[in-house]
Amino acid sequence: MKTYSFKGILQNNGWRENTCISINDKGIITKIYDSTSNVDSIENINGYAIPGFQNTHSHAFQYAMAGLAEKHQEAANQDDFWGWREAMYQLALSINPDQMETIATMLYSEMARHGYTNVAEFHYVHHDQQGNPYTDLSEMGSRLVAAAKTAGIAITLVPIFYQKGGFGLAPNQRQRRFISPTVDDYLKLVEASVKACSYYEQATFGIGVHSMRAVEPTDIIKITKSGPQDIPFHIHVAEQLKEIEECIKYVNRRPVDWLLDHLDLNDRFHLVHATHISKDETIRLAKSKANVILCPSTEGNLGDGLFPLKNYQKAGGNWSIGTDSHIGLNPLEELRILDYGQRVTSHKRNTYFSNKQLDAGMYAIEMATLTGRKAMNNYTTSFFEVGQPLNACIIDATAPLIATSSIDNLTGTIIYASDNRTQWGTIAQGKLIVKNGTHFDHEIITNQFIKGIKELKNR
Repeated sequence: MKTYSFKGILQNNGWRENTCISINDKGIITKIYDSTSNVDSIENINGYAIPGFQNTHSHAFQYAMAGLAEKHQEAANQDDFWGWREAMYQLALSINPDQMETIATMLYSEMARHGYTNVAEFHYVHHDQQGNPYTDLSEMGSRLVAAAKTAGIAITLVPIFYQKGGFGLAPNQRQRRFISPTVDDYLKLVEASVKACSYYEQATFGIGVHSMRAVEPTDIIKITKSGPQDIPFHIHVAEQLKEIEECIKYVNRRPVDWLLDHLDLNDRFHLVHATHISKDETIRLAKSKANVILCPSTEGNLGDGLFPLKNYQKAGGNWSIGTDSHIGLNPLEELRILDYGQRVTSHKRNTYFSNKQLDAGMYAIEMATLTGRKAMNNYTTSFFEVGQPLNACIIDATAPLIATSSIDNLTGTIIYASDNRTQWGTIAQGKLIVKNGTHFDHEIITNQFIKGIKELKNR
């Protein structure tokens, strides 16, 4: 048994100061109690523990191209998402399994450094470089699970069904590593992915469809009805205006409108981006209890647009955050970018709120944590609870603005006035895997990453 003592921990009803958390040898919380000097073997941490962040949308391989798509051919060149996608295709065609694992391990350790303890991997690079399935259908998925295990964070592997090259179009050669031609092919991939997850205690799985443009609509319906009905279902939707125009031409409906009419949406579903949705879609989506995953740094980098968050929240909608292409990795920045995008378009400051929660910092943490856990296949609602694993992002109590903040102002200071230097450490499954801002295996992981990228020769 091990015990950590914190200056404070954040619970659903607010801060609890000077608190100890004891765990067993599996990292499961056995006791939460007020600090006392009479307990042996306490590790004293001069910091505040908030729930470990949930990164609900990741394409791990894209970390290898972060920052490389910012040189444009000419000033007048109309660079956009579709141009960026071509660069992404070239990277996807180049990576081998060893490089995938090396890149993902570096990425996941960096996520941990920024306070993430869980990642949902939206995984679609399935096959070899010629487009043929590996002997182990989940070879690449297995490498992602292995990377999470090495980095020390939990992973939800979401093998993605990718079938088409666009609405009504055959897949193109640049997509050959992604493709499962039929529903049966995809379900075999899911079965192999579930097996891959069985080799790591902190791995679980979900299912997903890349997008409406990438899978025949009738097959989307089939997939939602296949397999367990209590696991997360992830899908990109309505990210680009062109996508919406093509969807209307193909099925005579907008993407989210079609999903609402043809699927039994509930809180199992996680719609990624949903950037361009109408007011009616916004309200209907919120009332369906389906969740939205927002990736503010990537959506800003790609010029996607802004999700209508304020109207969605008013209708009771729930959301979480992801880092997608990993152009940014700090959850505090993701939450600020999301909020500020809404403020500058609404000209109001009260973006993060509900009828029950008017503290913007607390509201942001609640959404990112509780909706994020649903995306991970974890429906627990208590921040820290006996019987649950200890996953925490630790905020340095000696950071100037933190040290001078009252408890009443602490969540707002953490979300709106902190950076990664304020994030002292990360506890994942009871283990202190990041301490003083450094991952426990940083040097080895970094050296392997540099070697792998030099072999890849893409940077």
